Amino acid sequence: MSDRIRIMVIDDQAVVRQGFVALINTVADMWVVAEGTNGHEAVELFRQHRPDVTLMDLRMPVMSGVEAITRIRQEFPQARIIVLTTFDGDEDIYRSLQAGAQGYLLKDMFFEELESAIRKVHSGARQLPTVVAERLAERMSGSDLTGREMEVLEEIVRGHSNKEIAAALKISEATVKSHINNILSKLNVTDRTQAATTALQRGIVHLR
Repeated sequence: MSDRIRIMVIDDQAVVRQGFVALINTVADMWVVAEGTNGHEAVELFRQHRPDVTLMDLRMPVMSGVEAITRIRQEFPQARIIVLTTFDGDEDIYRSLQAGAQGYLLKDMFFEELESAIRKVHSGARQLPTVVAERLAERMSGSDLTGREMEVLEEIVRGHSNKEIAAALKISEATVKSHINNILSKLNVTDRTQAATTALQRGIVHLR
């Protein structure tokens, strides 16, 4: 048993999680030692089991995957984590890798891809599919939004008017308009609707 790759699977969808567990356990030299449903459980279970490789969903209740990755890597810098998600927004990818993930896979992959990724990350390498690497390159070539611009963008996504945004953020409408112009320029879009759509598609803003 000692030469098996010890794996932890974290996903709030029971069917998805159990499917991954069942498939992984069919591989002779892999062994699922723990499974959980949210980021908080991920941190606690990692402390208990110290898995060789963790498979982590991104969008979960209680604590997100990115926050869980951040906490685990702060406490265990050598932790090896692969993000498994249905989302390929470049901001999600960027945040995951910034937090310390070594791999990023989409859930519609073939199992052979997951098995290969587990082996690569276990050996210390990174695993980024071509489509994910392309999204990340797009993200790296774009301009970062400031904290205030992010707040304004979140309000736009919620459908709020300039007046409502100004009241919520305690700034003038003129300042709101200035921020919106910067946002449109940085996202390379022409209006608020496109800004909201782009923000959701790229994972810059998530609807709660």
